[in-house]
Amino acid sequence: MAKTILVVDDDPTQRRLVQAVLEREGFAVVHAESGDEALKRMQGGGGADLVLLDMVMPGLSGMETLAELRAGGDTTPVIVLTANGGIETVVKAMQAGAQDFFIKPVGPERLAIGVNNALQMTRLTAEVGRLKKHVAGRTTFDDLIGDSPAMRMVKSFGARAAKSNIPVLITGESGVGKEVIARALHGASDRAGKPFVAVNCGALPANLVESILFGHEKGAFTGAVDKTLGKFREAEGGTLFLDEIGELPLDMQVKLLRALQESEIDPVGGKRPVRVDVRIVSATNRDPAQQVKEGAFREDLFYRLNVFPIDAPALRDRREDIPALVDHFITRFNAEEGKRVSGAAPETLALLTAFDWPGNVRQLENAVYRALVLADSPWLQPHDFPAISGVAAPLSAPETTAPATSTGLDLPPPPETPVRILDERGHLRTLEEIERDLIQHAIEAYAGHMSEIARRLGIGRSTLYRKVREQGLEGAVHDQDRAAG
Repeated sequence: MAKTILVVDDDPTQRRLVQAVLEREGFAVVHAESGDEALKRMQGGGGADLVLLDMVMPGLSGMETLAELRAGGDTTPVIVLTANGGIETVVKAMQAGAQDFFIKPVGPERLAIGVNNALQMTRLTAEVGRLKKHVAGRTTFDDLIGDSPAMRMVKSFGARAAKSNIPVLITGESGVGKEVIARALHGASDRAGKPFVAVNCGALPANLVESILFGHEKGAFTGAVDKTLGKFREAEGGTLFLDEIGELPLDMQVKLLRALQESEIDPVGGKRPVRVDVRIVSATNRDPAQQVKEGAFREDLFYRLNVFPIDAPALRDRREDIPALVDHFITRFNAEEGKRVSGAAPETLALLTAFDWPGNVRQLENAVYRALVLADSPWLQPHDFPAISGVAAPLSAPETTAPATSTGLDLPPPPETPVRILDERGHLRTLEEIERDLIQHAIEAYAGHMSEIARRLGIGRSTLYRKVREQGLEGAVHDQDRAAG
């Protein structure tokens, strides 16, 4: 999803120059001619992901505009543009809340790097905040990714349910994010900050289910060498999330029902019941009503758990959320893996949005993780998702991105002999003739070192060898090899 950059400058030429650079980098660009116009856009809901702000403008100055933005609680990253590079100007801008500064005229490379760094820092800061809330048990529905109608309904229902202790049953396919919704229910409730304990009922050993849920006393059975509290008491004062509740054995369903009705549990080997204060949130990827009909799930327990149902939508039913999810996962995995992937290319987002994702958000998450770890480009390409695109990654680095860096060869600089582009009559020579002379000149200048020649010409070695054959320059290469020998 392309980030939007707001360029605030009273000079239309400067705005167009900056726009050209940013659009080449894949950003969407909007303009404002004054500080007043910029504030109107930012405060009126138009918004932007980053603001490039000129310091000297008629009316509101850049510094005054920045101060008003921050006073209104706007945390959008701001980079200031100034013709005065004095240290006092820079210090004032940073103290007012700017992330970076550019001295006019700013070079294209500095502009692109500065904008990408500011956006990356903003994403990392947001990710750190998200992780802190997750660890503290304070994730809320505002932290859920997606603004599709289906997700807005989930957020609305969830926010209402969070205000009480009503039991909630979350249904939906595997991988849709039922635990994320459960954590948001906990974080939005008055139990936020208290324990959130998740139990996968389908992964519990049949002979230990009761002990894991309700705890046991020391010596209650063979191997019980210590007292165990159990998940209910671990979640005391907080929320107990029973995932895949449909997998719970029928005999345990009876004991769970009593725990819910009486708010007390019977530890294995215990002499008396223990009172517990927990909020129950359960989830299943099955149809619990159908399980009741089949006798696989107790009807009374179903009614006890299904007081407030929330249906988590499949990813294919909220495709408009996929770009935001991709951006979120890229930010997260950049932080975890130390990568600097800027985002997904437009054609990649179109590919991912069109896919059905049978494994839902979990499948998308894993696909982005794999793509980011293996990606060579700053933007994820379709070939980074071969299982979806059917396009294999290139065997070598893209030829168009070969850097013109030194290889350590001790070669003299090429002579200043220009390659002619005009013939004897002053007309343009053909592109093939010019290309042949340029390659021959490079072969002579770099003593036939083909890797160095390819780098200097900005092409791959395989392409260079092909052009040498097509232009009949093999002899020139052999002559240089003999000279080097």
